[in-house]
Amino acid sequence: MSKKDNYAVIMAGGVGTRFWPVSKTSYPKQFHDMLGTGRSLIQHTFERLSKIIDKSQILILTNSDYIPLVKQQLPDVHPDRIVAEPAMRNTAPCILLSALKINKENPKARIIVAPSDHWIEDETAFAKDVQLAFEACSQRDLLMTMGIKPTFPNTGYGYIKFKKEDSTNIKMIETFIEKPEYEAAKSFYKDENYLWNSGIFIWKSSFIIDQFQEFLPQMFLTFEKNWSKLNTNEEQSFLDEFYPQLDSISVDYGILEKTKLVGVIEANFDWSDLGTWGSLDDYLPKDENDNIRINAQSIFINSSNNTLRTSKGKIAVIKGLDDFIIVEDEDALVILPKKDEQELKTIRNLVMQKFGKNHV
Repeated sequence: MSKKDNYAVIMAGGVGTRFWPVSKTSYPKQFHDMLGTGRSLIQHTFERLSKIIDKSQILILTNSDYIPLVKQQLPDVHPDRIVAEPAMRNTAPCILLSALKINKENPKARIIVAPSDHWIEDETAFAKDVQLAFEACSQRDLLMTMGIKPTFPNTGYGYIKFKKEDSTNIKMIETFIEKPEYEAAKSFYKDENYLWNSGIFIWKSSFIIDQFQEFLPQMFLTFEKNWSKLNTNEEQSFLDEFYPQLDSISVDYGILEKTKLVGVIEANFDWSDLGTWGSLDDYLPKDENDNIRINAQSIFINSSNNTLRTSKGKIAVIKGLDDFIIVEDEDALVILPKKDEQELKTIRNLVMQKFGKNHV
């Protein structure tokens, strides 16, 4: 297995609505330093992948509006490796496009597909698991994913159930489960045959293309008719015309839930998709009353278990609050109980209806 055949695709087109008001359509969460590390999430992702994949073989797929942000934050990426999606169409079109582009360049290519906004600290363990997945999909026709051992009954993640009889590191997947209700999540947490779906995928470019041809034939046909335009000066005009017409569908629903050839590795690395403000709690220092502060110069009085984020250097005084999220942006302030953080999407929509798109 040659390293020159390994490619990476970073999906960076999402908005991150549950991190509003910091994450906005004009400047979404993957371009923010969410954990106060000095680097944005997409910068961390690129650096992590560049340790195992040559930088020249990492593609960034993102919304057309975010191209300037990608270029600014990832100056090492050649402009030809930044692909502009003219419309948000979920993960399936993005993945097919990237697989076809890479396969046209290198028919032997293996690809790791990774979201731009995940947090992984143990990069050595991550690299070993990726290598194991590359080897697995080289030896046979498999679509590989990384599963995360649940640490609590999370209702915000999708789950994977793998077959009990598999004794090797590569487990065959029995079924995918969308974000469950709490009682179901509790039973999954207790069952050793369930993993969280990380949304990180590894496969041969040729095999994932075959699966699109079988399970999403109309989408495949659109690209096949325009195969000659990929990786040329005509590519963007083709995408601008046809990409918005494609079905908005996830690769999970469109491909992985239909094929029988999906394997999973139980990851040996820590992982979070940093999907909500509450998900930051495990990664940030807390004071003696379990309060978390990001950027803020703050005083907490009779307050505990709060997450506070402000503009850099802002002075904030919080008194008498327990289990709250307090987030301040240059033109918005949100204060809500942690138990209601899943409502941020709804709140964001209300703000858009009342005050317009410029604020979300």
